[in-house]
Amino acid sequence: MQSQEQAPSFWEKNRILIKGLLTGFLILIMLIPAAILDDLVIERENRQAEVINEISSKWASEQTLRGPILVVPYKVYSQKDGKTYETIQQAYLLPEQLSIDGRMLPEVRHRSLYSVTLYRSDMNLTGKFLPFPFEQLQIPPENVIWNDARLMVGIDDARGLEEEVIVNWSGQKKTFEAGVPDNKVISDGLSLPITLTQDSNTFSINIKLKGSGYLYFTPVGKTTEVKLASTWKSPAFDGQYLPVQTPDINDSGFNAYWKVLQVSRSYPQFWKEGSTYEIERSSFGVKLIQPADGYAKTRRSVKYAILFIALTFVIFFFIEILQRKQIHPLQYLLVGFALCIFYALLLSISEYAGFNTAYLVAALATVALIGLYAWSIFKQFKIALGFTIALGGLYTYIFVLIQLQDYALLFGSIGLFVILAIIMFFSRRIDWYGIHKNDPGKQIGQ
Repeated sequence: MQSQEQAPSFWEKNRILIKGLLTGFLILIMLIPAAILDDLVIERENRQAEVINEISSKWASEQTLRGPILVVPYKVYSQKDGKTYETIQQAYLLPEQLSIDGRMLPEVRHRSLYSVTLYRSDMNLTGKFLPFPFEQLQIPPENVIWNDARLMVGIDDARGLEEEVIVNWSGQKKTFEAGVPDNKVISDGLSLPITLTQDSNTFSINIKLKGSGYLYFTPVGKTTEVKLASTWKSPAFDGQYLPVQTPDINDSGFNAYWKVLQVSRSYPQFWKEGSTYEIERSSFGVKLIQPADGYAKTRRSVKYAILFIALTFVIFFFIEILQRKQIHPLQYLLVGFALCIFYALLLSISEYAGFNTAYLVAALATVALIGLYAWSIFKQFKIALGFTIALGGLYTYIFVLIQLQDYALLFGSIGLFVILAIIMFFSRRIDWYGIHKNDPGKQIGQ
């Protein structure tokens, strides 16, 4: 008597669907170590920032050069109860012309695994002040206290001064003193008393200033021109104004030129006490950035972790279906952890050898490990070789995306579309409903 064929169980009917859901769940589980790795990169990045701040605090911080500005006191008389009262107020004058010719000399200091970019600068400031604008400010000449005028230059961190700052004021050399008079224009910097005449006054100032991060200038002149040269190869021009000409950047460094007119900023050439202007908002200059930030690139790499894990699991899933060989969920997890270990290797090696070298070493190690593991599972050289080539191509593709910052979204979208098209092509003939049948003579896809 012929035995009646037993109907497939629920598990057999839906084995592929259940395995697909389980694979998707495992992909979500792998987001946990990926998130931990992302936190580890942030922690190392924060440590780098702490080292930079520590070294900068002992050298000098970012510098913004403000001025020179003239502070001229004058007398104001008022009447009250039949009596005349005298008070002293201040008028602020900005130069008619200001030319800055400077040179930055970068220095890279190392602390443990980290590099910090510092700089020395040598700047010459020249220009002139026009005669005191009595009519425009409505101040009688006899009320101006000529002998109490002060010349101010603002800097952010006085520890960066390497030499005494000397000004040639209309042919007379004077030395700046620490501190500025009580005013709302410049809070920190240098000043010196001068004898102001009713004629034009010229000045020439040489400042040797250390700093870190960036060097900015404020366009206080009615016409402000700044020429800056440096041997640093990776500048970032920042602030309210960009160079008027395309900066010359080459292997020897850079040369940049700015020209700012008074009409393009938000404060006048002179004003009296009572008016407040934030001249620092018009600052511009250059930042000395590190050309290759390994932590930033590693963080970008970690963001693609879910893509690596998902595509690798999908490939394993399709090989499992096509080869009719079951892969245990634990084997999926081991492959996923191997993909996550790649980022730990990338982070640790990049701190010593640079990002590109670290990526190559970590990718080769990970691809070789997972390729050998795939061969041990499927026992077929062609399948293991094809899987290894596909995984290596994926690492190469992601490396290219990381380098192409401006076009990462475009090429990333195109790449994902191509990958999806390949998956759809190879899965188009799979009989998803009949694959549970244990017919050894039946080929999947027929």
